[in-house]
Amino acid sequence: MSAIRKVLIISLLFAAPAFAHDAPLGWAYGAECCSMTDCWQEKDSAILETPNGYRVVVTGELITYGDSRIKPSKDQFFHRCTVGADPKARRSICLYVPPRSL
Repeated sequence: MSAIRKVLIISLLFAAPAFAHDAPLGWAYGAECCSMTDCWQEKDSAILETPNGYRVVVTGELITYGDSRIKPSKDQFFHRCTVGADPKARRSICLYVPPRSL
């Protein structure tokens, strides 16, 4: 392989934009929330809505309503992001919250 071709391939690799991975229904998690593997769809009972915010049942973490980590979910499910996609991580990177019905 010629040196010019190698430089071109390497340049294209570094010039390609970084994309976050997708939720099961096909919409993309935000790049600020994951490193291509950190987010997943939560089970229905995994997140509780409380008077003070959203409680992650497995860890007890409370994410208050004004927290910038809360993002709108593009489906009817909660999605959570943690470092290494560890469900037992004490701190969430982001929590995608489904829209509330009227």
